[in-house]
Amino acid sequence: MLIRIFAGSMKRIIIAGLGPGTPEDMTAAVIQAVKEADVVVGYKYYFQFVEPYLRPGCKCIDTGMKHERERAEQAIELAEQGQVVVVISSGDAGIYGMAPLIYEMKRERMVSGFTADIEVVTLPGISAFQKAASLLGAPIGHDLCIISLSDLMTPWQVIERRIKAAATGDFVTAIYNPKSHGRYWQLYRLVELFLQERSADTPVGYVRQAGRPEQEIKVTTLGTFDPEDVDMFTVILIGNSQSYLAGGKMITPRGYYREQSQEDIKPGQSIMMESFRTILSEMQHPDMPKWHLWPLLHAIHTTVDFGMEQNLWMDECATELIYNKVKDGSLKHIVTDVTMAASGIRKGALERLGIQVHCYINDSRSKQMADEKGITRSQACMQLAAEEYPEALYVVGNAPTALFEICDLVRKGKMRPTGIIAAPVGFVHVCESKHAVKTLKQIPKIIVEGRKGGSNLAATLCNAILTFDDAEQLKPGRDL
Repeated sequence: MLIRIFAGSMKRIIIAGLGPGTPEDMTAAVIQAVKEADVVVGYKYYFQFVEPYLRPGCKCIDTGMKHERERAEQAIELAEQGQVVVVISSGDAGIYGMAPLIYEMKRERMVSGFTADIEVVTLPGISAFQKAASLLGAPIGHDLCIISLSDLMTPWQVIERRIKAAATGDFVTAIYNPKSHGRYWQLYRLVELFLQERSADTPVGYVRQAGRPEQEIKVTTLGTFDPEDVDMFTVILIGNSQSYLAGGKMITPRGYYREQSQEDIKPGQSIMMESFRTILSEMQHPDMPKWHLWPLLHAIHTTVDFGMEQNLWMDECATELIYNKVKDGSLKHIVTDVTMAASGIRKGALERLGIQVHCYINDSRSKQMADEKGITRSQACMQLAAEEYPEALYVVGNAPTALFEICDLVRKGKMRPTGIIAAPVGFVHVCESKHAVKTLKQIPKIIVEGRKGGSNLAATLCNAILTFDDAEQLKPGRDL
């Protein structure tokens, strides 16, 4: 037997969240409050959920849909008369429910001198997003926010700013009031805004009539989500960048397993991993294949230049094709145009993979050849390399003449590189040399288009190839 928890002479309104409405989802405190009520005030649809608990003589007062102010006024007036008033809301009364309105109205009436002091007690309930989350799996395991798309009391411009903030901030996002008969385009706009910040593979789960007999549960992705498949009784949950689908369930990890795995990760690698996650969250188009994404992340990390999203060009599957030669052991040599590019290639990766790096810029033969033929030393270096390592991976970060020479040697059949990284930097013949390299067929190429480039950028793109097997887990820097 529960004792009377709301007994006493003080005038009181109890605002009770019913949850979805099923008995198993209503709290004991809410059920006890309903049992003690003289009057229950609410929308008539919700009376069916409390009828089994009402004591004889308890009145149920309905003010109809969209008459929340009248409902609150009536509750306060009845409480002033000394009646025990319970105001019911579905879900949690403090989340898009009656609680804020009653508190505001109580304050307004007290300031105006129209009412005696009334104690307001709020009893929490299971919110719709919580019930939906439990049915979908574990989608709200990390930071989250809730946004209502109803613009009846909030201007759309404000709602849109909040949508952008949620998407940019990588919050798991619950969407209330996604659609109504007269409000249909807002959900399309939300998806458009989220796709500007999130991958199309981001999990999306939505539940219609959560916890009720008509309940429907669906999971999909942001890229395939159809706004026409929801109605005003649907709650939508959009995952963050770490969320995933497994066994038909939507999961957002808290990070416990990542903490365990960090024990074997050195500080330098940990910083690089965090940098990559930051870059991924700020990219305009992160939903690209791993063979493109992995070198792009390296390029942005090295240059702090998100313009690389537009500047980094590569042949289809170029990274993967070159890495396959590394993996099967057929790629054993890398040739660079300058020593700075050679020094930027990770020594740990080279030792692990049994690969040697060669640079001929300081070779006495290259100087002699350049003087004798009247060519640049970079051209001479490529001619020497073609004689000794014609099938190497060629990495150019400084000299456009080196690129032109590679093109000439390939066309003459004197070399057949496993791959080419073209990243010379500057103003003279740089763009032209990159255009020339693009014409070479059947040779995987990674090219930094335009004037941008540099030896450090060429080296980091080479490192991306050597560590391509780390791309799936997004764990860069193991060879640091």
